[in-house]
Amino acid sequence: MRTAPILTAAVLMSALATPSLAAVSCGGSFGDFTSRMKAEASSRGYDKATVDRFFASVRQDPAVIRADRAQGIFQMPFTDFARRLISQNRVQNGQRNAQRYDTVFDRIEQRWGVPRGVLLAFWAFETDYGAVQGDFNTVNALMTLSHDCRRPDLFRPQVFAALELFRRGDLDPARTTGAWAGEIGMVQMLPGDIIEAGIDGDGDGHVTLKTSPADALMSGANMLSRLGWRANEPWLQEITLPDSFDWSQTGLETKKRVSDWKRLGVKGRSAALGPDRLEASILLPQGRNGPAFLAYPNFDVYFEWNKSFVYVMTAAYFATRLEGAPVFDAGNPTPALSGAEMKALQQKLTARGHDVGGIDGILGRMTREAVQKEQARLGLPADAWPTRDLLNRL
Repeated sequence: MRTAPILTAAVLMSALATPSLAAVSCGGSFGDFTSRMKAEASSRGYDKATVDRFFASVRQDPAVIRADRAQGIFQMPFTDFARRLISQNRVQNGQRNAQRYDTVFDRIEQRWGVPRGVLLAFWAFETDYGAVQGDFNTVNALMTLSHDCRRPDLFRPQVFAALELFRRGDLDPARTTGAWAGEIGMVQMLPGDIIEAGIDGDGDGHVTLKTSPADALMSGANMLSRLGWRANEPWLQEITLPDSFDWSQTGLETKKRVSDWKRLGVKGRSAALGPDRLEASILLPQGRNGPAFLAYPNFDVYFEWNKSFVYVMTAAYFATRLEGAPVFDAGNPTPALSGAEMKALQQKLTARGHDVGGIDGILGRMTREAVQKEQARLGLPADAWPTRDLLNRL
């Protein structure tokens, strides 16, 4: 693809990092919005010919908005979600890909200290190891979500990152496709992430995340490292807890050294706990009667990749499975609230002054924290798992 001359370092930094003084507002006519985006692109240092070619075929995509509004899968409890995503076929394909790309994973582990299981889990969940990468036009998706007023500030910078990839010859605005939210390639990275963390793993001079496993996996590892991954440290481990455990000590907000957890009777279910010096939190994704895990510092990095608690838990757990851990003990958790009940709970929690991040029916991190505080206030086991008893008492 023919591209414009290379931008200077100063102009490039401005184009990618600093919004213009007159930031483009969302909403209104899509045609007018596109004109405003083109004007901002020019103000960021891109020449008119490049801007015109990039925006020439852009269209609003109603299917993107429908996908954005229909993320009900994240309302599922951890056990159900994990069973849905972690099939025997995905486990076996993960093992085969670990062997097939053993040299690539060796390079990754040596350079960034990110275990192959972690990347294999993302690869599996995001695109089924590259088989299902999405057929949404990337630029159309990003422009549609930037025009929509629900989260424009999240997606608008990605349009200009996509423009930069186009200028480099690594994105075709008419043909590049991916997920509905604008992610591209085997591990689904946004254009800005590709610019910041993209790695040419196969040495062909381009970062090609759609067709090159080496590029995709090494870029994913570099991105995790830039997000704070601590080399050669654990991230999640299934544990057992004594019956007398103080459930209010669980949750991401409570961190203790592994040595302190040991003194409280915490044990690894299938292997010894990690180094005593590490700080960790105890997570009960479905309360005290369900599975229990110890989350190490690297677990927090998962939330930089995806904000959904149930997705993060499942991806982190699947990574341990691919590294040899057994199937988790599901226990016998109290039945989950329905979507309507969860929304009613969130409304009641909000009325009591808690910030749950929105009434969406999803048991996310903020809702869990609020639930645990109310359980403690009411004298209930404070395990952050909402029950109908809690809903009725509130």
